Amino acid sequence: MKIRKLYREVNPELLYDEIRDFILKQGVSLGEAKIETYALPGDTSSFITRGTLTFSEDKTGKECIRAHIVGSAKSETKVMLDVNEELFLPEKVTALQEDLDFIFSSNEIKS
Repeated sequence: MKIRKLYREVNPELLYDEIRDFILKQGVSLGEAKIETYALPGDTSSFITRGTLTFSEDKTGKECIRAHIVGSAKSETKVMLDVNEELFLPEKVTALQEDLDFIFSSNEIKS
């Protein structure tokens, strides 16, 4: 399952931290955690951030969810969550989406 969200004027580093904490709250282990910031071409005062998080189920050690975050606090930030529903159960996905909506729904761009 893929979950895609688009936010306006949300700091991607804040979103990265919140997603990490919300997913960890669901009882999985953090695998890869990488965040990088780049200056935009032609405008060294503006930045774009890219983050990747992976999480594994504790029992099997298999990856159950992967988060990709790309964006800028000045414009839009995109989030894509790849979820293995066999390892990260639907009720956990629902809880994660409810947490994200509670914090960021006012900044979400609905398609």
